[in-house]
Amino acid sequence: MAEKPESLLPYDNQADKHTQVKHMFDNIAPKYDFMNRLMSFHMDIRWRKKALNKIKGQTIHHLLDVATGTADFALQAWDHLHPDQITGIDLSEAMLHIGRDKVAARGLEAHIRLEQQDCLSLNFPKEQFEAVTVAFGVRNFENIAKGLSEMHRVLKPGGSLVFLELSRPARFPMKQLFYLYARIWMPMAGRIFTKDARAYTYLPESIQLVPQGKDMLRLLNQAGFVQTSFETYSMGTCSCYLARK
Repeated sequence: MAEKPESLLPYDNQADKHTQVKHMFDNIAPKYDFMNRLMSFHMDIRWRKKALNKIKGQTIHHLLDVATGTADFALQAWDHLHPDQITGIDLSEAMLHIGRDKVAARGLEAHIRLEQQDCLSLNFPKEQFEAVTVAFGVRNFENIAKGLSEMHRVLKPGGSLVFLELSRPARFPMKQLFYLYARIWMPMAGRIFTKDARAYTYLPESIQLVPQGKDMLRLLNQAGFVQTSFETYSMGTCSCYLARK
């Protein structure tokens, strides 16, 4: 197994991680929402709500949702925080297409805009957003430190970054159960429901490698963030990180 999350690739070919991650999410986009609910036992909705509670009460005119995918987090942020505007960005056009349909079904096209962009080189001026959110996307960044720095750059002073990542439980018996879940159940379900078993082999492998807890806080501090903190949910299977500029 690769030693760093950036060197772990979804597929065994010569393309860079950026290209492979885009291809993977294009492949699994039609079943992505279904798989999220299945894999998390519907806990992902509750995790997102808890994360948004971290910044509820903050004045947010414009929110950036990085790795927005099918716009689940963007739509929850709209319902929960009521910002003036949300911009969601993602590598995968197939995911964004589904997200745009969901936004249109809610009649929110004037308030939620989805764009295909690379989080390592955001096409925004500095200090544009009061808040940045990410749900389960940081471990797929081709360069985590650079992605965090870009999010810091586009935040206004005093703005907040809040993001969720799946994490490795540390205690018995959840540690052992999660190992079986990630190594057996996720790839099997991916093979059955998405026809892309490799995607759902890569994703649990990426959970094992992504910086966790204090290691992630260290990266946030290096990117310039302050008041960094984290907490875990569901016996350590999900971590929520909060940082301010």
